[in-house]
Amino acid sequence: MIKIGLLIPSLQSGGMERVMSELAGYFVKKKDVEIHLVLYGKKRDIFFPVPDNIKIYKPDFAFTDFSRVISSLKTLFFVRKTVKEIKPDTILSLGEYWNSFVLLSLYGLDVPIFISDRCQPDKSLGTMHDLLRRWLYPKASGIIAQTSKAKEIYQAEKLNRNIRVIGNPIYEISMNGQPKAKENIILTVGRLIESKHHDRLIRMVKEISPEGWKLVIVGGDALKQKGMERLQILVKELGMKDNVELTGSVSDIDSYYKKSKIFAFTSSSEGFPNVIGEAMSAGLPVVAYDCVAGPSDMIDDGKNGFLVPLFSDSQFSKKLKNLVNDECLRMQMGAESRKKVKQFSIENTGEQYYSFIAGGT
Repeated sequence: MIKIGLLIPSLQSGGMERVMSELAGYFVKKKDVEIHLVLYGKKRDIFFPVPDNIKIYKPDFAFTDFSRVISSLKTLFFVRKTVKEIKPDTILSLGEYWNSFVLLSLYGLDVPIFISDRCQPDKSLGTMHDLLRRWLYPKASGIIAQTSKAKEIYQAEKLNRNIRVIGNPIYEISMNGQPKAKENIILTVGRLIESKHHDRLIRMVKEISPEGWKLVIVGGDALKQKGMERLQILVKELGMKDNVELTGSVSDIDSYYKKSKIFAFTSSSEGFPNVIGEAMSAGLPVVAYDCVAGPSDMIDDGKNGFLVPLFSDSQFSKKLKNLVNDECLRMQMGAESRKKVKQFSIENTGEQYYSFIAGGT
């Protein structure tokens, strides 16, 4: 019997949490594997499904901001005590702001600990977190990098000698119930924050002015940036109220993937852009900025989409226009997208995670 300890602050609605949920579900189906899930964050909500045969551990005390230091210490001792009771053969921890906390909590224990950050790999987490990473990450048994670029950056920073590139699991979008005829939609999905650069995409669509086409932006406000208000003003100023739809947050994103013809992605900061994979799963060609990490691991330029140098908007507009005007190209690239994304199935990525973290047990 192999015991795997999965450590994450919570299973709230989010990309990191979805990945942990899917990995837990994949691992527990294996013969002679026992899964223990430790939720230790300030909020310990469970949004994603967890199989009944996975044991879940949570602190029996509330984390309070007015006594942050005491709450942090209590949490540290909770994590250490719980892991000592579980006696796992290996541990997987997710979360760039949390991996150092886990490594510190379990310092000195004789258990392999594998960690994975989920953000832009060259992003500074602040002076304290950066110092902790440089001290603690080399002590981990291994690091899972989401992209090849992330691995290069971690190696240059000498964070660890044992680094494996494993992308996120991408769920397959069922095309059953697909609209009989797709609509002339250029789709993008993402929170309405400045680093997604939806404003630039709106201006690019304005520039090419594709007749009979519409830009649909799926995503809600975040980080107190008033993105919806800002984009609504821009749309009005450009006279594009009939050409741009701002949906806000939606529960059924799949329906938008299914009825769209092109996916555009103008983010400049990513860890691993799940939405690109989801769009590819729905058979969409993708045009994306070649930002620091993510798109280049998923898009084969000219085959299933186009990679555009960061902020080269004239080139981005040109590639968008090519896809708008060429149905055969869209169909060809869309078919290649569906083939490519299969490498990110839960069966593939789950087995890669398992062989890495449990290979020596």
